[in-house]
Amino acid sequence: MDLSLAAPDPLLFALLVLLGGTAGFISSIAGAGGVLVLPMLLTLGLPPGLALGTNKLQSVFGTASSAWNFFRKGQIRLPGMGPAIACALLGAALGTSAVQRVDQQQLATLLPLLLIGVALYLLFSPRVGDIDQQPRLGERSFALSAALGIGFYGGFFGPGMGSLFAAAFVGLRGFNLVRATAHTKVLVLATNVCSLALFVATGQVAWLVGLAMALGQVLGARLGSNLVISRGTRLVKPLIILATLALAGRLLWQSLASG
Repeated sequence: MDLSLAAPDPLLFALLVLLGGTAGFISSIAGAGGVLVLPMLLTLGLPPGLALGTNKLQSVFGTASSAWNFFRKGQIRLPGMGPAIACALLGAALGTSAVQRVDQQQLATLLPLLLIGVALYLLFSPRVGDIDQQPRLGERSFALSAALGIGFYGGFFGPGMGSLFAAAFVGLRGFNLVRATAHTKVLVLATNVCSLALFVATGQVAWLVGLAMALGQVLGARLGSNLVISRGTRLVKPLIILATLALAGRLLWQSLASG
């Protein structure tokens, strides 16, 4: 069956909803839900471009669900997010443009080391906790450095973007880990919407598959974001560290296998 055109049968539909829900739950807490989704979409027979576009479609719904829940519960301050959102979008557009002309192999080799560094920072830094710390950068400086740079990376390559944003909010803006996780969703949503628009424009989205998974994403992301708010750092910190290390291990294994 051509999943890009045909409606999935009821059993496959249920599995897609379950997969989306699991990925949404994980992503709302620690990011890296795409590590589950992309291999499954490729296994189901979608070509790589279509799998990437479909993954963006379903993840946008989950990220929007968790971002709205965080905002509704008072964990996101939108008036201060304008410069960071604008710079993240600019960075994503520049990164998406650059990826057309640059070999990604070197970045694929270096990224696992960067993610391991992020995990170690979150594990050992005294700034990571339930209490806000003194910011090291103001909103505009953060936007022009971290938001622009990580947005560029998100458009250029992508994996681990949520972990990088969370670490940046903690280390540079002084946010506690719950606030950092919440504000990360806003920037990830902005960059993913930008990328999704490009996939839609080129016809690289399997709509029926993506929307089935989106249903699960909305439910899983709502559940996960509620747990973040109620459990705080004691839940988020170990899960985001484990997810970051798991992603680093997977990318390192892929780099060694392709080399």
